[in-house]
Amino acid sequence: MTFKTLLKAAAAVAILAGTAAPVAAAPKAAVVSTPISAIDAAGRKVAAWQLAHMDNFDYVPVTSFRKDTEAPLDWIQAAFYIGLYTFADETQDPYLANAVIKHGEAEQWGFDHRPRHADADATGAVWVWAAGRTKDPAKLTPIRARFDAVLADPSKVSLDFTPKPAKGDPYCQARWCWSDAIFMAPPAWVSLTKVSGDKRYLAHADSEFWATHDYLFDKSEHLYFRDSRFITRRSDAGQKIFWGRGNGWAFAGLARILQDLPANHPSRPKYELAFKQMAAKIATLQGAEGYWPVSLLEPQKTPETSGTGFFVYGLAWGVNHGLLSRAKYGPVIDKGWKALDAAIEPDGRLGWVQRVGVAPDQVGRDDTQLYGVGAFLLAASEVRRLGQTSSSQGQAKQ
Repeated sequence: MTFKTLLKAAAAVAILAGTAAPVAAAPKAAVVSTPISAIDAAGRKVAAWQLAHMDNFDYVPVTSFRKDTEAPLDWIQAAFYIGLYTFADETQDPYLANAVIKHGEAEQWGFDHRPRHADADATGAVWVWAAGRTKDPAKLTPIRARFDAVLADPSKVSLDFTPKPAKGDPYCQARWCWSDAIFMAPPAWVSLTKVSGDKRYLAHADSEFWATHDYLFDKSEHLYFRDSRFITRRSDAGQKIFWGRGNGWAFAGLARILQDLPANHPSRPKYELAFKQMAAKIATLQGAEGYWPVSLLEPQKTPETSGTGFFVYGLAWGVNHGLLSRAKYGPVIDKGWKALDAAIEPDGRLGWVQRVGVAPDQVGRDDTQLYGVGAFLLAASEVRRLGQTSSSQGQAKQ
C-alpha cells in the first residue's frame, strides 16, 4: 500500500478522531472567543480533507496550474506542509507529523530542477523541520548542497521583474524579486542557520531580504507591491494595487523569519519595525465579514481565505510573541478566525481560496488550494495558542 493510499484510508479517521494530545479548554480571559477544542477540530477537519486528496487533484481546473499543484517539490505543496508541520507541533499530533515525514522520505529530501528559485527553496523549510524532528542531520545534506552552491556564486541580477528569456522564468527570479518569495525562501535560509550553526545562510538571507524589502515595500502604505510591474500600476479606481495574498505571503514570511532570528541579531529591530508597520496597516483593511480584500485598498467583494489565513496567522503570532497588543489586535484576529472557520465546507474542504496568480482576481466558493490550507493551519496554530494564554500575557507596546 502506497503512502498516499494509506493516507486516504486511515489518516482522515485518525485526525478527525483527535487521537493526539488531549485538548485543554480555553481560559475565560482568552481574546479569541472560539474554544481551543473547536479550533483543533477545524484544523484536523481541513487537514484530513487535504491529505485525503493528495493523490488526485481533479478539483483544481487544468487551466489553474494543476500541474504545479501536483508537483511535490514546488511552492504550492511546500506551503501546505509548512502549515501542516506547524499545526502538528502545536497540537502534538503524531499522525500529522508522520504525514510530513513520509512526504520527505518519498521525495528523498530533495528539490526540483530549479537550482536557485525561491519557489523551489520553500520546501527546504519542511526538510529542516523534519531533520530536527527526527534528530537526523543527514536530511539536511541536499539543502546544504543547494544553498552552498548559491553562496559560492550569488546572483547579482536586477530585481526588475520584466526582463525574461523567450522561455522560462524572469531573470530576476534567481533572486527574491517578488513578494511571495519572502515567505518561500528566507525562512528556510534562516532556519538552516539555526539548526546547523552555519551563519553564512542567515547572512545571505538577511542581505537578500533587505534588497527585496527596499525595492518593493511602499513606505507610505506599509505594504508590499507584488513585484516591480505593480509599482506604478493603478486600479480602475486610481488606487495603488496591493495584492491581498501577496502581502499575506510577505507578512507571514516576516513572522517566520523572526521566529528563528537570534534575539541579538543586528537586523532584528528592522524586521520587527517592518512587521509592526504592516500589522498596523493590515488591521485597518479587514472587511466587514472578517476577510481581507483581494486588492487591499479596494472594497471587499467576496471572501478570500488564503490572504486572510496568512494575516490571521501573522497577527496572532505577533501577539503571542509580545510584538503586538492583545487589546488592539485581538478583535481583528477573532473576527478573522471566525471568517476562516465559516469558509469550511461540511466535508472539510476549505473554500474561497483565490487561484494561483500574481494579482487580485475573482474568487469562488468552490475554489481551493493547498497553500490556502497551509495558511489556515498556520492561523489555527497561533490562534489556539492565544486561547491558552491569559489576558496578562503577550502585552506589547503598540
